[in-house]
Amino acid sequence: MFIIDRTDPRAHALEAWRDAEQLVSTRWDAFLEAEPEARRFAFASYVAALDAEETAATDLASLVIRIAA
Repeated sequence: MFIIDRTDPRAHALEAWRDAEQLVSTRWDAFLEAEPEARRFAFASYVAALDAEETAATDLASLVIRIAA
C-alpha cells in the first residue's frame, strides 16, 4: 500500500491512474469470464476502461512534463 499526499496534484494523478489501471484489469477479467451473450457488453466496458486509463495517464504525464520543464 502506498501513502499518498492528497494535496499534491501529482499524487492525485498517480492515484487516479492506478485506479484506472486496476479497472482495466478487472474489466478484462470480466470479459474473459463473460457468457457468450454478455461478451459484447463486457468488451465495450473493457474498452471504456482503457479510454479512462489513457486519460489518466495523459493527465499524469502532463504534470510530470510541467515539473521537468
